[in-house]
Amino acid sequence: MFTSEVQLRVRYADTDQMGYVYYGKYASFYEIARVEALRSIGVSYKSLEEQGIMMPVWENHSYYLQPAQFDEVLTIKVLVKEIPMAKMIFTYEIYNESFQLIHKGETVLVFMNKETRKIMRAPQMLIEILKPYF
Repeated sequence: MFTSEVQLRVRYADTDQMGYVYYGKYASFYEIARVEALRSIGVSYKSLEEQGIMMPVWENHSYYLQPAQFDEVLTIKVLVKEIPMAKMIFTYEIYNESFQLIHKGETVLVFMNKETRKIMRAPQMLIEILKPYF
């Protein structure tokens, strides 16, 4: 299983009137975490797109356990539990500064040919990079 962590501070713009992270912001937090997770193993979205591969989100799920609050530093743990085929499933665990699990989520991304817009298999290069984690 591949895992990665990233930290981010909750900005005022991320919160609602109560000072809690607005529910729609979690999708942005997921994106930040998964982009950095891939970058940590030498794969960038930019390089994939230059190779004609896009990764649109196919599904997005969020589970709110406790609210995240303004100015907290959150730790977002990203897990990839299986080697991707035509889709890649990212699981997220978000912890507050007290290391309490406050949020869980999952996104399913598909690999898509940039020109034809058809779903394709994961690039072999990505599979080879991920194999040692499984």
